[in-house]
Order: sequence, then C-alpha cells, then structure tokens
Amino acid sequence: MKKMMMIALALSVSVTAVSCKKGLDKIENAVEKAGEDQSQAIIDFNNNFLESYKSSSRHVENIIQYAEAAVKKSKGETVYSMPMVISTMDYSLTKIKGVPSGFDSEQKIIETELITYKRRRESIDKKYEELKSYITSEDYKDDQGAKALALQKDIDAEAKAFFTAGDNIVTKIKPATEAAEEVILKDHPMKDYIVSSKSIMNELDAVMDALDKQYTQGFNEAEAQKKYNELEKAVDINSKKEFDVKGQQYAYKKTMFENFNKRATEFLDKYRKLIRDSKSANQIPDSNIQEISSAYDSVLNSYNSFVQ
Repeated sequence: MKKMMMIALALSVSVTAVSCKKGLDKIENAVEKAGEDQSQAIIDFNNNFLESYKSSSRHVENIIQYAEAAVKKSKGETVYSMPMVISTMDYSLTKIKGVPSGFDSEQKIIETELITYKRRRESIDKKYEELKSYITSEDYKDDQGAKALALQKDIDAEAKAFFTAGDNIVTKIKPATEAAEEVILKDHPMKDYIVSSKSIMNELDAVMDALDKQYTQGFNEAEAQKKYNELEKAVDINSKKEFDVKGQQYAYKKTMFENFNKRATEFLDKYRKLIRDSKSANQIPDSNIQEISSAYDSVLNSYNSFVQ
C-alpha cells in the first residue's frame, strides 16, 4: 500500500495547478490584488516545493525500505543486499527563502507546516545514518536487533509526520497557485495551449488517484475504463490543435507541445495494457504500476518543459 501511495504522490505533486475554482473567491481576489510579482512568487514557491517533495518522498521511501531490511538482517534473516540510499542535497528546498505573502491567510499555516516538513526530513536522515552505522558495524549481534527495531519505529513515525506536512502544504498552496496562474496567463500568447495541456494533466492526476485506491482496494474495470475514456478525449482534443503562436521566441515550443502530446499518447498505451493485465489478474500487478508511473513521469517532464 505504501509503495503505490508514494508513486501516486510523487507522480501527482509536480503540476502547478489542478483544483477547481468553487469556494476560492477570497484567495483569488487576494492573489489578483497582489499583482504579477506576487503571482510569480507563488508559482515559484509551488514549483520548488513540489520538486522538493517529489525527490524527498523517494528518498524517505528508500530509507523506510532500508530500515525494513535492517530489521530482518538484525534478526538473522537472509537479506541478499541492503536497499540503496543515496544522500543528496535537496536543491529545490534551498531555493525557498520564505512563504510568499500572496498566500494571504494561508501563509502562516504553510510556514508552520514547512518547518515540520524540514525538521522531519532532517530527523529521518540522522536516524538513517545511525541505523546504517549500527548495521555496518554489526552491533546487532550484541542486542539481537533491538536497536534496529527501535530505529525503524522512529523512522516510520517521522516519515508519517513528514508526509502529513507535505500533503498539507500541497493542499494549501493549490488554490493560490491556480489563481496566480490565471494572473500570469491572462495575456500570454500560449494560454490556449497551456490550459488545454493542463486539462490532460488534471485527467492524469484523476487516473493516478483512482489507481492508487484500486491498487489497495481491488481493481475496478468500469472505473478504470471511464477514467481512460476521459483522458483519451482530452489527449485527442489537444493533439488536434495546430500550434500557431506569433513570435520567434515561441517557435521552439511547437516541438515541445507535440512531444507532450506524444508522451500522453504513450501513457494511454500503458494504461490500456494495465487495464487488460489487471482484468486477467483481478488486481493491479506491480509491474504495471511501475510502467504507468514511468509513463506519467515522461508526460510530466514534457509538460514542465513545455510550460517553462
């Protein structure tokens, strides 16, 4: 369950705006009054945080897997190789110098959650280093793995708090980001193509949300097919658009727009395969989850390249 949740999360957190407008009048008005500078600051914060959350989520998940293997090894069970954990700098997080005032009433809440997010990530890294030293030195032979089990519980608790803070931030920044994009895109020559392409990403997120639930609760062919049909329609509409934007500075975007549509079509190919394989297995196989997540990453990367 945790594996699919992390894939869906990591796959769903990089698109800048997805929520509907109902009930967002207050934040929209605040962002509009703040102007283009604050709107851009909101979008930059959104993009930097989502990139941070995507990479950090994978990092934390790797540590969780390492801790699980460490407990088994410390108990004398056969572990052929310990999961790889690569220590990397979260450069996207270092770009965040503060929470923009354009978030209005949500600013303080986001600041609090961001502090928790950072502290939990740091704590998880420290506990991992402690566990790694314990396993490397084979100190578990002295206490029969008691410390490994204790550290695993600590890591799981810290990870839960980390993901909760991350999810809360994602929820809080979505409405303002959507409003900020409306301000930035107001007179943008590529607005029609960006909005249409975003609709595909919205459908993709809906697909991944559905697959997230079905991975743990059981495959639902009717729902999966319905999501497929909705996504296919959005991809078909976008693919039929002829990219025609005035200005030499936008000429190269034509290839990026076409590449995005190509990646979205390839996602549909993998999705059809997933439906077929899941139907015969009466559940979503892990191999299909890996394929669909890889296909999503390709669509997402091509989308980000197009809109940047």
